[in-house]
Amino acid sequence: MKYFWVILVAILLLLSGFTWYKYYFVFGEGVKSGVLNYAVKKGNVFKTYEGKLIQQGFGANSKTGSLTSYEFEFSIEDEAIFKELEVNNGKTFDLHYKEYHGVLPWRGNTNYVVDKVVNMK
Repeated sequence: MKYFWVILVAILLLLSGFTWYKYYFVFGEGVKSGVLNYAVKKGNVFKTYEGKLIQQGFGANSKTGSLTSYEFEFSIEDEAIFKELEVNNGKTFDLHYKEYHGVLPWRGNTNYVVDKVVNMK
């Protein structure tokens, strides 16, 4: 019986550690810049704020000089940030984000969560 409790506590500690690492540990953070394509509130059960930046730049083939774009899809942490993005659609933003290993349905649909607007142009 003693071993049962030791094993049970060990399993609970491992599951707790895994859950924290997967869903709450900030894997990376930084700033992304681009033109705001959209900001929406959506969801079936959990209504979350989502957005997309279009980042433009030169492609990998420097001989052609062609422009390419990268889409940065993100979730938005705070309703106030969402409102600021919503009314300024089409403008260029610098957005600070945190990257997580896993997605929680009440936090958003992506691993990237924007927590503040650094700059708007």
